[in-house]
Amino acid sequence: MPQASKVLDRVLVLEMVRVTEAAAIAASQLTGRGDEKAADAAAVEAMRAALNELDMDGTVVIGEGERDEAPMLYIGEKVGTGNGPAIDIALDPLEGTTICAKSGPNSLAVLAIAEAGGLLNAPDVYMDKLAVGPGLPAGVIDLDRTPTQNVEAIAAAKGVRPQDIVACVLDRPRHEALIAELRALGCGVVLIGDGDVAGVIATSDPDTTIDVYMGSGGAPEGVLACAALRCVGGQFKGRLLFRNDDERARARKWGIEDLDRQYDLKELAKGDCIFAATGVTDGSLLEGVKRRRDKMTTESVVMRASSGTVRWVRGEHRLER
Repeated sequence: MPQASKVLDRVLVLEMVRVTEAAAIAASQLTGRGDEKAADAAAVEAMRAALNELDMDGTVVIGEGERDEAPMLYIGEKVGTGNGPAIDIALDPLEGTTICAKSGPNSLAVLAIAEAGGLLNAPDVYMDKLAVGPGLPAGVIDLDRTPTQNVEAIAAAKGVRPQDIVACVLDRPRHEALIAELRALGCGVVLIGDGDVAGVIATSDPDTTIDVYMGSGGAPEGVLACAALRCVGGQFKGRLLFRNDDERARARKWGIEDLDRQYDLKELAKGDCIFAATGVTDGSLLEGVKRRRDKMTTESVVMRASSGTVRWVRGEHRLER
């Protein structure tokens, strides 16, 4: 367990929940309306406003994109009053924009914070991901192995058959071969449409019955998921995937020179960190925002790596205030 940071004051733990609550509430007003961009913009604006109320010198290291692509919460943007500690922030104001627009499950408002330099400044490219929950021997997963070899290693460590392993995979055409290989082994495969942050975190919760997360998704989401696993335990392997020279140049711009490196959990999220998420729509991790006549309710989770503490926060927000 990492040592408690002198920079991340425990007051920030609940402040992060207030930030994700604000984003989730704003996005929820557009749930099911079919407009992904409007829902994302509402979440971004609300999260930015909430962050700027906090006494900290925050820098967005993972955000909505680079400055010319994202008018708010872009990579490198400064947030907070500037009077407090220097903090790196990884965020996704609306994880699962399509989910929210279609009112599907597992849409979240998510962020993670760490001391300056604690979170990998991952470019907005794909990442090959492999994750398992806590309680397994170190090195049980490796991206240099085949999916079959990883499943067999996980099964051996758990004392079960490979056919007893359940894998979570994003339902994408690029994963057809992976899904076919897993099913040929007899594995159960849980396919998700979006929201791979929740998919990775699900490996740490026995109630989901998911043993492993496999496949490629966004690199920024990989760092966010690692911040959560640093708090609750587990293992993660990630490798950046580049489709062209422009993406390789983008990675070098953010200081990444070894483009083939296999990153470990503690390389993507170092030291003490705080992870917070609020449900926008109902999902396996959290309930979504619920609207009543005079109030809204939210459900959030906030975790800290140094203490291993996980807090579930249910909020009531009066509409007249």
